[in-house]
Amino acid sequence: MVSTVERLVYGAAQGLRVSWYFGQKMVAARRTARTPAPPERRARMPDTARVLRDLAALFARDLENIAKGYYAMPVGLLESPRETLDRTRRFFADLERVEERRQAHAHSEVRDIAPPGRYPRYYLQNFHYQTDGWLSDESARLYDHQVEVLFGGGADAMRRQALVPLHHELTRRGLKGARLIDIACGTGRFLREVKNNYPKLPVTALDLSPPYLAEAGRNLAAWSGATLLEGAAEAIPAADASFTLATCVYLFHELPPARRRDVAREMARVLAPGGLLVLVDSLQLGDAPDYDALLEHFPAAFHEPYYASYISEDLAALFAEARLTRETSELAYFSKVTTFRRS
Repeated sequence: MVSTVERLVYGAAQGLRVSWYFGQKMVAARRTARTPAPPERRARMPDTARVLRDLAALFARDLENIAKGYYAMPVGLLESPRETLDRTRRFFADLERVEERRQAHAHSEVRDIAPPGRYPRYYLQNFHYQTDGWLSDESARLYDHQVEVLFGGGADAMRRQALVPLHHELTRRGLKGARLIDIACGTGRFLREVKNNYPKLPVTALDLSPPYLAEAGRNLAAWSGATLLEGAAEAIPAADASFTLATCVYLFHELPPARRRDVAREMARVLAPGGLLVLVDSLQLGDAPDYDALLEHFPAAFHEPYYASYISEDLAALFAEARLTRETSELAYFSKVTTFRRS
């Protein structure tokens, strides 16, 4: 149950977050020369009022999930004002460099700082025209703020929807013997919520970026039973059937089509028979037709080289090839939460 006071605190905190992050999104849009959408596509895009209504619906679902006991009140709902202001200052300072890169269509500078031969070529790009790609401490510190600005303060709430199928699975099978791997964990933002709800659940945070993995370590420092593992999702350094649960948040739209299949096979390999995979990623075409025009325009507005193929990908067929059967699929604002069972 959620008390009246908790509901008021939640509502006030989310109202502040939306004002803060959506406001920054509007300011950033005025400071940058965005790629205009063609008139026909623009006419099909939802307006700001519609997007904000859908964001409010996400928060209503989030609070209802908490009330149902699917997960606890989120970690860091009320952020430190000092840290928030510092991240905001750094975000806008970096925005100038991002805009310069966007105007020059420069998206491979990261190759100059990467050790030769250490990373796959598709990875060595400035996705979103992001400074340093995934390969610097500053990029790791800014990433979560950048994503919250992009989604107007809704990114954490979208991630939390993956806790619902985890709750159902762990209620069914219990914690004994359960082991979870978060594939491409990034800064550990989602795993922080997992450990907040299941402090005794052994978790492994896998990522290819040392700076992001270090940031994940800081986010998970309050809990024991969290292992950091450096490696690629298409070559997971773990034994067959090592885990009963796997999660993957916002990776698949940044993979080339062939690598998506490699990653799906690796997910199946490290999951024990009967294990559950929870995938969170962008909406795809047809999921929410009113948003299709936004999805079509996204790779033009940002450097997302594999996004256009992702939004047309048949994920059920892709995972079926790897012996992972789709069980459920739920939309969550700009995201989709899909579960797959290892046969």
